[in-house]
Amino acid sequence: MSLTLDTYRLLGRSGLRVSPLALGTATFGTEWGWGAAEDEARRLFDRYVEHGGNFIDTATTYTEGSSERLLGAFARRRRESLVLATKYSTLRRPDDPNSGGPHRKSLFASVESSLRRLNTDYIDLLYLHVWDFSTPVEEILRGLDDLVRQGKVLYVAMSNVPAWQVSRMQAIAELRGWSPLVALQIEYSLAERTGERDLIPMAREMGLGVVPYSPLAGGLLSGKYSRSDLAGEPAASEGSTRKSFNAALGMVTERTLGIADVVKDVATELGRTPAQVGLAWTLHNPAVTAPVIGARTLAQLDDNLGALDTGLTAAQLSRLDAAGAIEPGIPHAYLAGDHGRGATRGDLKIQLRA
Repeated sequence: MSLTLDTYRLLGRSGLRVSPLALGTATFGTEWGWGAAEDEARRLFDRYVEHGGNFIDTATTYTEGSSERLLGAFARRRRESLVLATKYSTLRRPDDPNSGGPHRKSLFASVESSLRRLNTDYIDLLYLHVWDFSTPVEEILRGLDDLVRQGKVLYVAMSNVPAWQVSRMQAIAELRGWSPLVALQIEYSLAERTGERDLIPMAREMGLGVVPYSPLAGGLLSGKYSRSDLAGEPAASEGSTRKSFNAALGMVTERTLGIADVVKDVATELGRTPAQVGLAWTLHNPAVTAPVIGARTLAQLDDNLGALDTGLTAAQLSRLDAAGAIEPGIPHAYLAGDHGRGATRGDLKIQLRA
């Protein structure tokens, strides 16, 4: 496999063309204690775009709004050639209950705020960022469709939403002639593959392109963590605040460190970096449109871009698959087993669709 940022892919069941790696901009700004200051963020943006990249990911509350503000300044002269994706539903003001959630008031206010910060008249791709189990799906879908009809949003998508709700919403949108969902953003990496049970198959069936975030498991697959992090020892290296944050999320376990060891071994065989191998594995999944890469320095960005021409042999892919394998769970294990297959097919030979 050899790709470039200007080897564009279609996003889901749409005609929108996007780069095979999206530039994540949660690192634009230092409000969270880690990230890139404005000058370095500008260099990251320019490097990505100069290589043909056009798919840029942000959210209304990334770095307290600095991510959108910086991106708006950087994108001003290239706006039409870029696909800007942002998100809504996370709480924008701690004391205002209606400044978060996926409901109509939050949606319209958040989009207007994003338009101002991004210094643009329209958003190419808008995700519902985080599901909250409280807003009727018809309210969400109608609000999104209204924004598309107004020209303020071109395409709509979901992130961090249960598979059954996404499939339900897609069916309702199709039946009522509302704007269809074209993408699904989920956490997905060699270390976090539970999306393979329902979310990714659902996305393929319903016409949504999968846009994984944290494809390197918060840096774990790039070799930033060791067994010493299991003991909770404070990280002394640069970026330790983010390391502590990721460790607190439970990313660092014996299992995930074991996966990282296999990634490192394959990288050594290929003369590549672990980050390039981890990203390359994700790119091999036909359901994945564009992993979101987040870099704080040019060196990190260049390293990530090297995944595009990192080839993996069938044997190496098998080793990586085995290292990060998960139990399929119910009902998938039953349906894939001899008993489940036999219940519907017996001994008959039936060729299934690919």
